[in-house]
Amino acid sequence: MKPATGDYVEGVRVMLPLLPGAVPFGMIAGAVAAEAKFGAAAGIGQSIVIYAGAAQLASTQLIADAAPALIVVLTGLVINLRFAMYSASLAPHFAGLSLRRRAMLAYLMTDQSYALGITRYTADSEITARAKARFYLGGAIAMWVVWLAATAAGFTLGSRVPPSWSLDFFVPLSFLALLVPGIRDRAAGLAAVTGATVAVAASGLPFNLGLFLAAACGIAAGYFCETRWTPKKPQQGEN
Repeated sequence: MKPATGDYVEGVRVMLPLLPGAVPFGMIAGAVAAEAKFGAAAGIGQSIVIYAGAAQLASTQLIADAAPALIVVLTGLVINLRFAMYSASLAPHFAGLSLRRRAMLAYLMTDQSYALGITRYTADSEITARAKARFYLGGAIAMWVVWLAATAAGFTLGSRVPPSWSLDFFVPLSFLALLVPGIRDRAAGLAAVTGATVAVAASGLPFNLGLFLAAACGIAAGYFCETRWTPKKPQQGEN
């Protein structure tokens, strides 16, 4: 039988290639918090309390721009809506765990931990719920530690990070690395292309409103393709 620690170690091992991508992302989040005149407790502490990557970064920028509170809240909700889908997808795998343990797994959820976890569980139908949780925690905790360290470094360095480093270039790259493997059918592809096109075209709208428009258009395009263009699978008993 595989030792319990082996599941944690495996989770860390598969997460390792994705950790470098979180470093520049976290440093940008920390630097933006410093530029927004957040104190150290708020600038670094938000990574512990919120721990939401893109939503954390976008909300901080909006606060710095003196955007209305409603826009800040809605932006965070829209960006984090995907976690509701992640949770629904993972719920059957962790159904046998205690509420406290599931709450910890939910707090540590990131795009990376979800993608690696669901891929692992799909490939191995014999893995137990406890082994799934250990595998998930191994990678998720590694990501959490790196994110906190990166945001603290970004907050401390602040404006001393040379603009020529173009760290923000790594942010979309890290998401693309997760997005592309998930595009497995025509509906997902159309949703991704539509969302990206609208996001670029509407990038000039104030308060990140282009994000709302791009998300809505992408979802609508994927839904339309799924319901109108995708052939329906024959039901059992049909010829």
